[in-house]
Amino acid sequence: MNLQLEGRRALVTGSSAGIGEGIARALALEGVTVVVHGRNQERAEHTAHAITSGGGKALVVLGDLAADEGAREVAEKTLSALGGVDILVNNAGEFPFRGWANTTPSQWAEAYNTNVVSMVRMVRLLAPQMKANGWGRIIQLASTVAATPPPQMPDYSASKAATVNITVGLAREFAGTGITVNTVSPGPIVTLGYVRLISEVAAALGWGTEWSEIERRLLEGLKIPCGRLGLVEDVAHLVTFLASPLAGYINGANLRVDGGLTPAIN
Repeated sequence: MNLQLEGRRALVTGSSAGIGEGIARALALEGVTVVVHGRNQERAEHTAHAITSGGGKALVVLGDLAADEGAREVAEKTLSALGGVDILVNNAGEFPFRGWANTTPSQWAEAYNTNVVSMVRMVRLLAPQMKANGWGRIIQLASTVAATPPPQMPDYSASKAATVNITVGLAREFAGTGITVNTVSPGPIVTLGYVRLISEVAAALGWGTEWSEIERRLLEGLKIPCGRLGLVEDVAHLVTFLASPLAGYINGANLRVDGGLTPAIN
């Protein structure tokens, strides 16, 4: 299927590793020029090199989106390098794993700023030129914990619920402009960060250190209908489709990529 993305320009925040990296690579394979964003130059350069060595187009822009000035610099450098942005994938954020009792009010505020306000900054900075061009795609990465918050991640879960809410409001805000806004909510996705986190939990539970055994035990508890954990590509393929002209009638949606894990209608 031709996704009609050749020549489009994208900024994927937090794309130096993990799900963001997978999204950047998938977009580049469709002919999109991608800005790889992160805070670690070595990792960002590695991702960009992987894209360009495979025939894609990518460049690196570094910056901290949790601060107004950092976000402004990222937006300005991206617009200067590309001449505009057609696709904004708001993926950057933190993934704290801590309970209610040991999460302070300041940590709640920090998580909200990093995971939610950073998205707001980038939309405010980049959406005006999308409106001027009459076309744009904004895709926000949330999580299935927005609907089923576990006690170990109260601040993270709340920030992702806010992301889903903001997406619906933005879809209405940009009505008639040619811009669509959607949320993608992954479930358990095998990234290096996820493996590291689950391995720490497994060690405390006495599951051993072999990932195959840890994964088996994890799946026994999760009971995912698809019978497996998700892959970065599962998320990246959906985001790439949503970024395309073919997805023009999908707007304000929250699309879960969780193998059927979330026990909810919507």
